[in-house]
Amino acid sequence: MTAKQVTDEFSVAEQITADDVDVLAAAGYKTIICNRPDGEAVGQPPVYEIQGAAEDHGMIFRHIPVVSGQLSMQDIAEFTAALDECPAPVLAFCRTGTRSIQLWGLVKGLKGMPPKDIVERGAELGYDLRGVAGWLAQQQQE
Repeated sequence: MTAKQVTDEFSVAEQITADDVDVLAAAGYKTIICNRPDGEAVGQPPVYEIQGAAEDHGMIFRHIPVVSGQLSMQDIAEFTAALDECPAPVLAFCRTGTRSIQLWGLVKGLKGMPPKDIVERGAELGYDLRGVAGWLAQQQQE
């Protein structure tokens, strides 16, 4: 598991395990957000195991499952609430980190971060967020 630091208060990662939570807690993370539906793939650790490990460390855990390629306004609203309500630093994960950083970009863009900055930050971390920028531009036109 490799956490990619997006900002001082937010990081993304690929799928984590309950054992990874020990490392995340030691690194100072306060909140974990899972953006992967439970049982999405064979061999994927069940959400309850990761949630239990997080809670054992006194961490906040939120499960906001997003089906790949099907982000919704509800997903964005739930992710926004989690970032607004939960203590930082936050680690969000899914299979590869893409859904999690897309949600971050959408939330930041809706709060006024320039899409160009979102795309650049994503590219620095190996994620293509041009689709996020396009969606944000479309929202501004409506």
